[in-house]
Amino acid sequence: MSVVTAVSQDGKKLTISVKGRFDFGKHQEFRNSYERVEPKPNSYELNLKETTYLDSSALGMLLLLRDHAGGDESNIRVVNSNSDVRKILAISNFDKLFDIS
Repeated sequence: MSVVTAVSQDGKKLTISVKGRFDFGKHQEFRNSYERVEPKPNSYELNLKETTYLDSSALGMLLLLRDHAGGDESNIRVVNSNSDVRKILAISNFDKLFDIS
């Protein structure tokens, strides 16, 4: 699998790791990674350590995750992104919508 999830022991945090290209081909797998988790976690961590590429459909998927997680009240951290991915997120002003580290 190229989208791997892990729920914390207390069920409050969901970590989603994307491996390889983060593009439209991962759309359904990415949505399933958070929509099917019950109960709904309080926080989300998107680990992009093994993500090599990010396109506009991936940005749209991040917005869908944000809506699912509560919109402006959501708690989503994007971690371990390489410089190319971080640059795409910054150019798209996603650093204003997500906690990117």
